[in-house]
Amino acid sequence: MSFQVIFNVDGDPQGKARARFTKTGRAYTPQKTVNYENEIADKAKQAMGSSEPLETPVAVYVYADYAIPSSYSNKLREACLNGFERPTKKPDADNICKAVCDALNKIVYKDDAQVVSLHFTKRYNSVAGIQVLVREELA
Repeated sequence: MSFQVIFNVDGDPQGKARARFTKTGRAYTPQKTVNYENEIADKAKQAMGSSEPLETPVAVYVYADYAIPSSYSNKLREACLNGFERPTKKPDADNICKAVCDALNKIVYKDDAQVVSLHFTKRYNSVAGIQVLVREELA
């Protein structure tokens, strides 16, 4: 069996924000993004335990769960929970994946260049958060 690690991060899914620039032209990552990536990294470290970062190709699965708006009717709420209604709001899928993949560098794998397969799903759930699964992709 190949190695895999699974963990959850509670709270609204967040995407990686664009780099910002100081007046002198120095680029920096916004603090909100840094905090979110640190939270993902902490959860990944806990899930990895004493395991070393993988050096093999990996597949990454990210499930972004959005809380169902309280204004939704019971019928619409049921449709959300059954997967018939899907969230189409921001943040964008690619920005969420970028934040997750960058946060896992040197923790779950040596470098995110090892990601050979990336699967992303947005869905409604009773609680907001992201679920992440990373597994080795062995031939």
